[in-house]
Amino acid sequence: MSSEKQSSDTVAPGIGGSSEVAIRVQALSKCFHIYEKPRQRLQQLFLAPLKSRLSGTEAKYYREFWALDNVSFEVGKGETVGVIGKNGSGKSTLLQVICGTLSATQGSVEVNGRVAALLELGSGFNPDFTGRENVYLNGTILGLSRQEIDQRFAEIEAFADIGEFIDQQVKSYSSGMAVRLAFAVAINADPEILIVDEALSVGDELFQRKCFSRIEAIRQKGATILFVSHAGSAVVELCDRAILLDSGQLLTEGAPKQVVGSYQKMLYAPADRRAAIRDQIIAGRLGGPGSNPGPSQALPGSVEAPIEESYDPGLRPDSTIEYEAKGARIRDAGIYTLSGARVNNLVRGRRYRYRYEVDFESGRDCVRFSMLIKTTSGAELGGAMSAISLLEAIPDISAGSTASVGFEFTCSLTPGVYFLNAGVTGMVDDTETFLHRALDLAAFRVMADSRCLATSVVDFSCTPSVSLSQGH
Repeated sequence: MSSEKQSSDTVAPGIGGSSEVAIRVQALSKCFHIYEKPRQRLQQLFLAPLKSRLSGTEAKYYREFWALDNVSFEVGKGETVGVIGKNGSGKSTLLQVICGTLSATQGSVEVNGRVAALLELGSGFNPDFTGRENVYLNGTILGLSRQEIDQRFAEIEAFADIGEFIDQQVKSYSSGMAVRLAFAVAINADPEILIVDEALSVGDELFQRKCFSRIEAIRQKGATILFVSHAGSAVVELCDRAILLDSGQLLTEGAPKQVVGSYQKMLYAPADRRAAIRDQIIAGRLGGPGSNPGPSQALPGSVEAPIEESYDPGLRPDSTIEYEAKGARIRDAGIYTLSGARVNNLVRGRRYRYRYEVDFESGRDCVRFSMLIKTTSGAELGGAMSAISLLEAIPDISAGSTASVGFEFTCSLTPGVYFLNAGVTGMVDDTETFLHRALDLAAFRVMADSRCLATSVVDFSCTPSVSLSQGH
């Protein structure tokens, strides 16, 4: 794609088209000019026009980066649509063009209705104004009159819950306080279209839950919601539809569970398989040969194909914390199939063995070993110890010994990334103490599975049954 074909026909928010369409994006592309050195900006401004006239060809002192490439989709009024994709896929650029804070290079955007957008922390805030002053500033930007803001101020203040900081300058706020206030203003503007770009990830869990609860209330009133999230579970739970972007292109759109599954399958695939899986996702959307397979005719390597374990050497925690060793040291932690193959891409419902070695530098009594599985947010999901009490612990391990520890478990988790701890305890000064403990020592991901009916972190293997008596 070349910027020589530039043409932008972006429609400002609020200008109507179809009464049933809230957002219409047609052949949208956005190109950024990347300058390697500051002086190249001046060269492009002053020298490029002269060189272009003299040579008859366009002179450029920059390279082009296409953040969006021919993206088209529609969002119906009252729909909730999630936009997912890895970092750098064009999600934020797309939302900014829709909101009008960026202009399109090519294509058009049509927005019908009052838009409230939370694109980044404190967007629309003046850092030198107080929180109270920024509520009025931001509310005005969102189309509210001063009287309307007066009427809603108490609710905005209560939702933000930042106390006396409401009358302090925003530049003194933490990132969490800024997003609290920005979100409180946005949701109280009675938006017909609410656009949120991953900003909620900054708040704590309680505030995130409050935000999602309010989003659900806005949705129930018939508002259109478009939001970016890296949390696949939130997209599946909240959205009617999802859109997958990658390298500026729209790969697929459709049912949230299917789209999230496609995204995770591509993201977590071995490096040599990602391009092929990406092509299959596009083929399914475009209706190419072999696309839209039925239940018994799945594309090879598609979401419906059988899933197998694999090992990704790049999936290693960078958050490992080891406590001080007291006569023992844990090493070589990993997950293995029951046949002995090392893996970290696991299949839901299968059994695996978590193994590690412990070298004893000193002799210890009443020794027990442990493991724990956690989510990316640190929530402890469950674990086990090698002995239920000190009476059943290994009574004595001599210096120079090595223990091979294994915990067999069933992978009863929904798709996502999880972390493993390891620990060894023994008696020190007549008290049971950690001889060594390592947090986030290993990581694994549960592979995407579109057949999974579970809706949260743990898969309890629930079996649904429905009995329906038809009315007359």
